[in-house]
Amino acid sequence: MIKSMTGFGRAEVLDKSHKFTIELKTVNHRYLDLGVRLPRQLSFFETAVRNYLKKHILRGKVDVFIFFEDYSPQKVLLTYNEGLAQQYLDHFRQIEKEFQIKNDITLSTLARLPEVFAMEQQVQDEDSLWRLLEEGLKKAVANLIDARELEGENLKKDIQAKLQILEEKVAQIEERSPQLLAAYREKLEGKATELLQDTQIEESRIAAEVVIYADKICSDEETVRLKSHIKNMGRVLEEGEGAGRKLDFLAQEMNRESNTILSKANDLEISNIAIDLKTEIEKIREQIQNIE
Repeated sequence: MIKSMTGFGRAEVLDKSHKFTIELKTVNHRYLDLGVRLPRQLSFFETAVRNYLKKHILRGKVDVFIFFEDYSPQKVLLTYNEGLAQQYLDHFRQIEKEFQIKNDITLSTLARLPEVFAMEQQVQDEDSLWRLLEEGLKKAVANLIDARELEGENLKKDIQAKLQILEEKVAQIEERSPQLLAAYREKLEGKATELLQDTQIEESRIAAEVVIYADKICSDEETVRLKSHIKNMGRVLEEGEGAGRKLDFLAQEMNRESNTILSKANDLEISNIAIDLKTEIEKIREQIQNIE
């Protein structure tokens, strides 16, 4: 199924002591660009989160917001840095000796100095936390994919409608081209008759001029390739998964063919049709930029 690169997914999961809230926001991007925002105490999960998302999202700029709430009794460990406390005391004695200042350091003063005592939160059970977080990621990704598929289906229908318009424009060019040659032949014969008056015109000469003119303005190859690209684009739309890059390439090729038709056109009607072709192709390219 066709997926848009624009979407939003959210999920909440909790157990007796913890709660995770995960939000995923995605927009279009040429490649996969992951931005993960985790609480500081859970930063060690970043690689695992990235690896999980890479399995389910192919393209797009993805902003990942993970919020964590811990309801369990805080398990805090008080640590004493004996070596650092000794260094403080040594420096105080050195200052006392050098400047003849009374050393009035007390236990309470020493205890308040930076890093002598520190509060450390004990490490959570990483395995159980990851299982809970993974469950939340699974639900958020599922919601995101649902949103992207819904938007992708709308994009698909819009592109299919525009492909129908392209087919009609190509058919108009194919219908107009023989008329253009007939009109040129008639014009050429009229001009020759006017110049030569009663002198008989050589049919072979007229035919040769018409062939030369036809070769200059002929767009049969371009219209055949355009129809092939239109057909292939319709087929790729039905394939779905990872279609964005293929569709973008086909749109570029379609634009190339329409440019060639426009450059060869020696007729106002065909020029206008070719301009309409380019306009519709550009609309398709804009839509394709949002497809994964």
